Amino acid sequence: MAITRWDPFREVVALQNRVNSLFRDLNEGDDPVTAASFVPAVDIYEDTKKIVLKLEVPGIEEKDLDIRVENHTLTVKGERKFEAEEKEQNFHRIERRYGNFFRAFTLPTTVDTESVQASYNAGVLKLELAKKPEAQPKQVKINVGSASKAGAGTKVEEPELAGVR
Repeated sequence: MAITRWDPFREVVALQNRVNSLFRDLNEGDDPVTAASFVPAVDIYEDTKKIVLKLEVPGIEEKDLDIRVENHTLTVKGERKFEAEEKEQNFHRIERRYGNFFRAFTLPTTVDTESVQASYNAGVLKLELAKKPEAQPKQVKINVGSASKAGAGTKVEEPELAGVR
């Protein structure tokens, strides 16, 4: 059984996501052009040195993205604008979402909030959050008693086992 750290805000975030989902479902019946928001998909993974988030935000320019880190919370805001010249067209179907979006992520205390790097390529926003040096794993060397103290010219005698040669 794994032991997990209790986060008092985890339930609040889960409740917020459920309420947002309810409002998103209510907007489904509205005209998609006037629907207020969408939620970009995100992948989150980590290695020994950093945590990486990849958000799918195609069709959004870099200047329309706002990335902030405050009080161990990473927020990403943006807006996908509906092009005015396309409003004159006779659309048969509009399934892409337009408008503002907002994503918030609670960061663990092991993240160095001063070293966040962001890059944007082919509609994918990549955020790299470096871990603090003290949070990174360290390798410990093991010294074996007399064998490590023996010099190069000194022969270490092995004890004999009874009946074994």
